[in-house]
Amino acid sequence: MMAAAKQNADRGELRANEPMSRHTSWRVGGPADLFFVPSSLAELAKFLGELDRATNVFWHGAGSNLLVRDGGIRGVVISASKILRSIERVEPFLVKAGSGAPCTQLARECLRWGLGPSEFFAGIPGTVGGALAMNAGAHGGETWERVESVRTIDRSGEIHQRSPAEYSIAYRSVTGPRNEWFIEANFRFDPDVTASKEVLNTLLERRKATQPLGLPSCGSVFRNPPGDHAARLIETAGLKGYRIGGAEVSVKHANFIINRDRASATDVEELIEHVRHTVIEKHGIELQHEVHIVGELPR
Repeated sequence: MMAAAKQNADRGELRANEPMSRHTSWRVGGPADLFFVPSSLAELAKFLGELDRATNVFWHGAGSNLLVRDGGIRGVVISASKILRSIERVEPFLVKAGSGAPCTQLARECLRWGLGPSEFFAGIPGTVGGALAMNAGAHGGETWERVESVRTIDRSGEIHQRSPAEYSIAYRSVTGPRNEWFIEANFRFDPDVTASKEVLNTLLERRKATQPLGLPSCGSVFRNPPGDHAARLIETAGLKGYRIGGAEVSVKHANFIINRDRASATDVEELIEHVRHTVIEKHGIELQHEVHIVGELPR
């Protein structure tokens, strides 16, 4: 695995035993066996095409909705942080965005072009690729409501053009062809809706006022159950401020868990499970994770 990876990474960055705490918004997580940052899409395709088929591949975006366990990730983590970041207006109401572009940047570019509804993208803390992978949303808007088509890359490095009809889309859930990763999407906006700077700024100010943005977190930990809000259920269960190790349920927003004081991934995961079980006991409702938990438990 290592020899094949080195052969393909002559221009990109390839690191062994890379701490994933450097690449997650919680600032926790054990090492990845290999961490590859390609310098171009062509290099990425070549790397995937020549990688040993037995090697596990994990696609990494901004790390904003991700908990990597303290035992780390076996195989290779691929980060598109240096590529796939372009945002282009290809038609009057059609925007092409790379999967590595921040959603906040997509919102601002659409505002500059007067395209709406697009302001909700400013409320999504990760990248376009991450938003596509989980149908991320904010303030009443969802990513796949705007998707006209996507491009993906598969395990062998082949690129595919896909339509929304090839995916099963639900609330914070997207299921499609296996072993493919999003590299680009075309977003269609409405001709009779103009993006508003005032609305975008209001959404950003609301986010700043209601979320603990100055501390390491992953955003919302749990999905909202039908007809209710996870934050309300957690707060009324008396869990605001509850701590395990260095991890704490935010007193500002109960659906956020913050790294208050050098938390481990184990601290965070144990707190997630404590919150989930407490809400079941208090309200009879089982919350579902919005955060993705990956990797190995510590030995």
